[in-house]
Amino acid sequence: MAMDIELGAFLLLSFAVIVIPGPNVMVIVATSLTRGTVKGLQTVAGTSLAMLIQLLIAGVGTGLLVNALAQGLIWLKWAGVGYLVYLGFSQLFGARKAKAAVLPASMVFNRGFWISLTNPKTILFFSAFLPQFVSPDAAYGSQIAILSLSFWMLAIALDSAYAFYDI
Repeated sequence: MAMDIELGAFLLLSFAVIVIPGPNVMVIVATSLTRGTVKGLQTVAGTSLAMLIQLLIAGVGTGLLVNALAQGLIWLKWAGVGYLVYLGFSQLFGARKAKAAVLPASMVFNRGFWISLTNPKTILFFSAFLPQFVSPDAAYGSQIAILSLSFWMLAIALDSAYAFYDI
């Protein structure tokens, strides 16, 4: 019964966190507006795979891995900033050609994947957020797995809804 209450609170808070626009939502909406719903959903597939990797990292190494990789996360953050700047300039200067060019699914997927993966705040957030809903009375690993999969499935559903923004 306690896990049900904590899972409900977790899902409610997760919903609130997911619907707040961030880099994933921005790239999904931008892709949907310029390329259509299908490309937006391909972007969701990329961001979702990256999120799954981040959830695994957070679940396995909750605090230990983040501390060990702190310096790497700084470089990852700046790589993400550079990539977003690159995408911004590409979008700005290629706006006239955007409608005419056809992007392969792999390119749209990779764009979503790398934008999501290079956001180190997500790993830090998961590492701090997930353990708050774990009960000491049950197995840690199975609880983290349930919470991670619940967050991931909710994120896929809500992010997919953003992909329909062009309709």
